[in-house]
Amino acid sequence: MTPTRFANPRLSLSAATLLVLASASALAAPTVSRLTPPSELFTSGNAAPVIARFLPGQRFDLQATLRPDDASMAITEARFAIDGKMVDATVALRSCATGCLAPVPTNATIASVRAVSATKPGVHTFTVSAKQSDGQTVSATGNFEVVPLLAGGQKVKNIIIMLGDGMGAAQRTGARIVAGGYAQGKTVTPLAMDTFPVTGMVKTASLNSVVTDSAPGMTSYVSGNKNNNNEEGVFPDDTTDPFDNPRIEYLSEYLHRTQGKALGLVTTADVFDATPAGNAVHTSFRGAGTGIVDQFLDDRKLTGLSVLMGGGRKWFVPSTTAGSARGDKTDYAFSATDAHTSEIVKRWGAAPGQLDKERDLLAEFQSAGFSYTADKTALDAINPAKTERLLGLFAHSNMNVALDKIDGRRNKARGITGRVVDDYGLPDQPMLDEMTAKALGVLEKQKNGFVLMVEGASIDKQAHNMDTERWLLDTIEFDRAIKLTQEFARTHGDTLVIVTADHECSGAALIGGSRVTDARLQELVREGGAANLRDKVVGIYEQAGFPKYKMAADGYPETTDIDYRILVGYGASSDRYEDYRSNDRPLQDSQQPFVKKEPLSVYPASPLVRDVDGKFLITGQVPGDSAVHTATDIPLSAFGPGAWSFTGVQDNTDVFFKLAQAANGVVLPQGLFPGKRAMKK
Repeated sequence: MTPTRFANPRLSLSAATLLVLASASALAAPTVSRLTPPSELFTSGNAAPVIARFLPGQRFDLQATLRPDDASMAITEARFAIDGKMVDATVALRSCATGCLAPVPTNATIASVRAVSATKPGVHTFTVSAKQSDGQTVSATGNFEVVPLLAGGQKVKNIIIMLGDGMGAAQRTGARIVAGGYAQGKTVTPLAMDTFPVTGMVKTASLNSVVTDSAPGMTSYVSGNKNNNNEEGVFPDDTTDPFDNPRIEYLSEYLHRTQGKALGLVTTADVFDATPAGNAVHTSFRGAGTGIVDQFLDDRKLTGLSVLMGGGRKWFVPSTTAGSARGDKTDYAFSATDAHTSEIVKRWGAAPGQLDKERDLLAEFQSAGFSYTADKTALDAINPAKTERLLGLFAHSNMNVALDKIDGRRNKARGITGRVVDDYGLPDQPMLDEMTAKALGVLEKQKNGFVLMVEGASIDKQAHNMDTERWLLDTIEFDRAIKLTQEFARTHGDTLVIVTADHECSGAALIGGSRVTDARLQELVREGGAANLRDKVVGIYEQAGFPKYKMAADGYPETTDIDYRILVGYGASSDRYEDYRSNDRPLQDSQQPFVKKEPLSVYPASPLVRDVDGKFLITGQVPGDSAVHTATDIPLSAFGPGAWSFTGVQDNTDVFFKLAQAANGVVLPQGLFPGKRAMKK
């Protein structure tokens, strides 16, 4: 064709171009912007590494976000296949016109198939195929792996996960120095966790960051998969509903469904918090407290929940009750007319839920057969031999920390009032080992065994606050609970105990020891400034010596304000003032319902309003007013059958498969304790 055939070659060429573009637009296919389970095969085109892994028969959801090529089109159908075979289940289509996250367009569609599984070990491919209203089609492929369960050896009946939230190597070492003491470089009394025969290291990254938060930090251990930060037991999706994300079956759900095991959750945090919830609740928003605690009860037939203890009473009482935090905005309800959510009820067997901020969850737990305890006195009165299910809620939100609970008990014995525990309004709170003992007593009657998670929660919370003595004593409190579970495992040879953390918090570093007495330290605080509180106090290398804390009969230091004390620095800290002495009051806890009222409202609000008299400002590395989590690997120690599988450096998701292998029965190395005699209960 030559230009002379057109009256205006430039205009004719432009028209031809537009015609081609219009034709191309008419032929454009829809796209797949998200495919779940997540995989590198879909994201980057690489078959490895395999991101999603499951046990044989472990259930999970398939989902895809499908985008038409332009606003005039819509997705009309979608199908899923595994290894080329169509999945025989309802494919629910959810229009983004009813609520999707930006920048997903409103004419996009979320396609889901709930509660599928695969049994054949190995890597599998899965495919979504979709059609839009003009007949154009699209398909996308991802992969996942089914990890085999090995037969042979003794089955572990009971699994105990001791989770020190935020507890890195420095937190463990610091507690050992304070509680155990050193003599010429040798530990006088080791921590219980130090006596576990096997220790490995754990990589803690979440699905979307090298620095995890507690939600995916916990769920990796009990689902075998990475979650996004702030999400529990789900893969990310593009909807705004925090309870409709693609689910992954938890260890508790899998072992309750396949073996009839029970679940116990014990924490010093509010029970809605990420770590306890990350064993039983599926949500993309760890802050959705009303729906989270409702799921504990509503879905107990899926999880086998039999023991729940910690703080968090504010979620269990009707919204009209003073201090209640219940509200419809943090609740869940699956519509029977919406296949996108009704299939969760149908395929998973989950409760439909409802917006019920006036629900009396305390009464409903008791109606469901749970004995309820509100304080230590009531907990002491519980007879585990006669108790099938146990609910203990000992605080409005997070429980008081060990330092304050111990101080409260000691001062009560002396007739002293005005204690921190009194300010919080619920002074009769149990220690973590006391809760753990009752949990073990209730759960050991379970004929099919149990999974028990015990969390030392405020190791993390007080490390965030850079409140050294409070996290040190919480680590000691946690170790006392570990000792109980170790003793239980010694007498119940079919019990595996692991001790680990979800992440490290604050970049804690044991930098040395004080070179002065506490009396001299107080003088230097009054004189103030770095020249006094740093240059005259901080002893490094041989100047650190061996701090000598004297332990009281209750198992905690008589005082933390000793001469020549341990000194701790923070590598992931915000700005703070430091005087190296114990703080009389903890920082304000924003989760407490009465934090804006006296006496809690006069507690220090941040590290920048605490210890200011010493005029020693330490500039931090992060913005804000709190220390943060780090990406540092954390230790894991194991005791009991299957313990030796936890050696080496492992991903946090590997832990799940090792626990499942133990529950299924594994071949144990020769000489692994306890011996055959101890294996018999």
